Amino acid sequence: MRTTVNLSADALVIAKQLAMHNGVSLSDAVTQLIRAGANAISVSPGNGMPLLGRFALLPRRNEVITPKHIRKLINQNGI
Repeated sequence: MRTTVNLSADALVIAKQLAMHNGVSLSDAVTQLIRAGANAISVSPGNGMPLLGRFALLPRRNEVITPKHIRKLINQNGI
């Protein structure tokens, strides 16, 4: 799948070094890094953690976020 991603300079250097070291494309290196990061925080398909919706890297929560909840958080944080 083709997409555009903005990387910080240090992240790009790391990805390029990994690509060169492993003899793969930059895209493959970025994919490897993302998968390794997801595995490091125990987020991957098949590990028992449900991955659903737009925020698939976040754990599923049993609560509904309402405007009242958001206003409470805004007030607590002084925003």
